[in-house]
Amino acid sequence: MTIRPLPPSSSPEKRSEILYGVENAVGRGVYFMSNVKKRMDIYFDYSAPSIVVEVPEYRNGYIDIRKRGGKIRAFTEITKDNINYCKELIKLVDELRHLSGVKGGLAVSETEYMATTVLEEAKPLTQVIFSSVKEVVEQGQYIFDTLWNAAVPAEQRIREIEEGLEPVRTRIVESQDQIIEQIRNLNNRADHLSICSSLGGMQMSYDLFFDTYRNIVNKFRKEEEEEGDFNRLRWIINIDKDSIKLVILFLEVGFQIRHVKNMLPLNFGVSDKEVAIRIEKIERGKMSQSFLISNEPLYVSHFNSLFEEIWNNGIDAKERIRDIEAGLDTANIEIIQNPKEAIKRAWDYLKTSRSDVSVVFPTANAFRRQKDMGLLQLLKEATEQRGVQIRILIPTSEQIMRTINESKRICPLVDFRIAEGNLQTQITLVLIDNEHCMIVELKDDTRDSSYTAAGLSTYSNSKSIILSYASIFEILWKQNELYEQLKIHDKMQREFIDVAAHELRTPIQPILGLTQVLQSAMKKDNNASNIRYQELLDPIVRNVKRLQQLTEDILDVTKIESQSLQLKKELLNINEVISSVLADYGTNIKKIHGGITNTNAKIALNSKDDVFVMADRSRLYQVFANLLNNAIKFTEEGSITITVQRTHDINEEAVVSIKDTGAGIDAEILPRLFSRFTTKSQTSGTGLGLFISKGIVEAHGGRMWAENNKGSKGATFSFSLPIVKEE
Repeated sequence: MTIRPLPPSSSPEKRSEILYGVENAVGRGVYFMSNVKKRMDIYFDYSAPSIVVEVPEYRNGYIDIRKRGGKIRAFTEITKDNINYCKELIKLVDELRHLSGVKGGLAVSETEYMATTVLEEAKPLTQVIFSSVKEVVEQGQYIFDTLWNAAVPAEQRIREIEEGLEPVRTRIVESQDQIIEQIRNLNNRADHLSICSSLGGMQMSYDLFFDTYRNIVNKFRKEEEEEGDFNRLRWIINIDKDSIKLVILFLEVGFQIRHVKNMLPLNFGVSDKEVAIRIEKIERGKMSQSFLISNEPLYVSHFNSLFEEIWNNGIDAKERIRDIEAGLDTANIEIIQNPKEAIKRAWDYLKTSRSDVSVVFPTANAFRRQKDMGLLQLLKEATEQRGVQIRILIPTSEQIMRTINESKRICPLVDFRIAEGNLQTQITLVLIDNEHCMIVELKDDTRDSSYTAAGLSTYSNSKSIILSYASIFEILWKQNELYEQLKIHDKMQREFIDVAAHELRTPIQPILGLTQVLQSAMKKDNNASNIRYQELLDPIVRNVKRLQQLTEDILDVTKIESQSLQLKKELLNINEVISSVLADYGTNIKKIHGGITNTNAKIALNSKDDVFVMADRSRLYQVFANLLNNAIKFTEEGSITITVQRTHDINEEAVVSIKDTGAGIDAEILPRLFSRFTTKSQTSGTGLGLFISKGIVEAHGGRMWAENNKGSKGATFSFSLPIVKEE
């Protein structure tokens, strides 16, 4: 019989139709195959391979598709009866797979769909459904792909049939006798055996299958000696005091066992070939159990992977048993991915706290977010109803005192403490009753919600971890307490120094003035006696001037530290200020500030362009005089060079540098050069000049630094000030 391709009964418009009779059905099938351009996906039941192989129209259609470069994927149910046809079919398609229980047939190409429910072995089709409607084609493709992914390679199934292997099947076994028989068979067929169960599962296995395990071990031991594989019998269980004896029995038999605290609510055993899963259910108030047993490769692979994941996180049974016998309990450490779950856990522990709670927040915002969620009510209940001692450490920030005061009104028994400076941490630490430790990562402090601001969290009940973090908390708490005490003492000290400086200022001025008047009178009557008394008055004047300078320096230090230094800014040419300092010093610089130094160094100003700044003239004079005096003091010979330069950054600055060829900066004091009372001199200098100079420069919005000259003697002191741009 010659059958011609049968096109759709109507025009090219997309449509669906059912065709009856061999000629119509086969003709439409031939037409379908002739339209295939790149691919044809097809499945059919166990009788259809004979149709494709025996009916020329179908066989030639397959051959023609592949000649045109098209790809054919097909699956069917491969049985002992159709295995020879399937071997022939493998030659006609690009890939053939096996799937049990296939009914009817379906074929789909890029543009068309065809299906049938009537298939007879080695006979042409008598009825088909055809469609070129896009949605129908897409649905057919989806059905095929879903089933295709569940199918197994035809070669594997053919090998199983020819070698007499058990077919792939999944079943529920409920009879106790059948359960015992099936599990015993699974154990005997296994090359590897991995079991994950509760204590009840291990007890049942001991009661019913312990003899089987002995036989398996003996069989495995011979193979292990030959193959070197000593990891073939494994068991995962939660080991506690109640299960130790039973676990030891299985260890002695030859099982490798690991402890997992939080077991899955699932008991299963898996080998290289099969998986058995215990199913528990309650019927009419009574617990009953059955087993799902399957040799489906996907199930077996999945449960083997699941077992490996749990096994890798387990603890060796021998270590666990030693800990239990020694009275130690293995700590629970969890990584919590979900911020909502982590914060809920922390709050739950807080709600059940009994004795003490310690919390460190990484930022003030972190505390505010928790406060907005209702934290203060929990703290109030814990302190007032259960007598819990709560301490909270929060970093300082603007407006933090207002937040703390509001919190204290609601929770007067909570001890809040503000940590001065940055805690240098990105975690919230919560310690509860020395039993629970929660660490919550701060991911984004700009967020309004704690859930979006938090990242990963860690929970632990490990004693060593809790004690370590408790120790860290105590250090931070006491450090802050000491800091508060130091602030009080420092304030008292500054107030005392300020008062003392002001009190010293009062007698110094008349002493200096009267002594200078006396000197002047003696100069007029220049006899021998007066000359001798003048020499006695010179050191008095010199030391009174030093004392006067000291009081002025102390008052300046107090103003700088209290940020109360007043500046009278005006537009200044920085070169003019430097020139006035040099003019005041004059060419004879042997007597500077009372004649405390002697130098032969040459001083030169290296600046041509006018540079204007907004500054306090007297304070700028003071800074430059301090730096110049410092350079003269340590430079006996050589040169002192003063330069003024402009920077060309976005924020333009004037940089003044005083470079000398003196002794340089001692390495011991270099790191604290601009701190108070930093000096190497035992006879002169208070160590306040550089501190004051730096404070004045910074009050102008500038900066100051120093370094030893590279490749030559001496040091360079520099400071910068913002430039006023010329109109």
